[in-house]
Amino acid sequence: MHERERHRIILNLVQERPVATIQDLVELTEASEATIRRDIAALHVQGRLRRVRGGAEALHPQPISPLAAKPFRISEGENTAKKRAIAREAVALCSDGDAIIINGGTTTFQMVHYLTARRMQVFTNSFAIAEHLIKHSKNQVMLPGGSVYRDQSIILSPFDNDVTRNFYARRMFMGAQGVGPLGVMEQDALIIQAEQKLINQADELVLMVDSTKFQRRSSLILCPLNRVSTLITDDGIQDTARAMIEDAGIKLIVANVAAAEKPPESSSAA
Repeated sequence: MHERERHRIILNLVQERPVATIQDLVELTEASEATIRRDIAALHVQGRLRRVRGGAEALHPQPISPLAAKPFRISEGENTAKKRAIAREAVALCSDGDAIIINGGTTTFQMVHYLTARRMQVFTNSFAIAEHLIKHSKNQVMLPGGSVYRDQSIILSPFDNDVTRNFYARRMFMGAQGVGPLGVMEQDALIIQAEQKLINQADELVLMVDSTKFQRRSSLILCPLNRVSTLITDDGIQDTARAMIEDAGIKLIVANVAAAEKPPESSSAA
């Protein structure tokens, strides 16, 4: 990750939390601890944050905070082949006429390439997903109300009285920061609040995570494993992770990355 992007993530996180710890920043940026310490030192010298023991804090905390999550355009380029293979398997679960929820994320975004020829009702909090489907398909697309977080290309609302409660779906498709024995993990409280509202509107929860997510951890639990109906991952999954998923009674679908075809070319729906 480029230094400029690391600095943006660091500055966003210090606005979101009283103290952004070095460990949190290492997990978010996937940089080394030494690199993060150098970044904090440089931003401290520039007067853009205050260096404290074990991390950094904002000089002037904002009333409305950015999200503690990677920008969409950075995450989109990571593990693309795995995400594409997972997305293909996810769309294979759908039929024309289905009502589905697609949570914003770079893995779920890959579904749009396989949804262009479908005719479904899609509720999504992702600007990127909604824009692509509106331009390149005849799927009916609905968006919730709330604040737009441009870096993550999502719409989130802390309020209960938005249109989310008026949409019922057979399945919800979502990614995650990490997956472990305690459940599905995310890094931002507002994201969790919004995702929990969406989960309540679907019969089945389909979790789409590449095999690297089984090694990642976060301090916030979105939901326990037993809430997940189906988990789709790639063929890099290790035996320990496979056993954890199967022991939890979750249907496991393993996507063959090498066999994944290039997604169909997007074109305007006829």
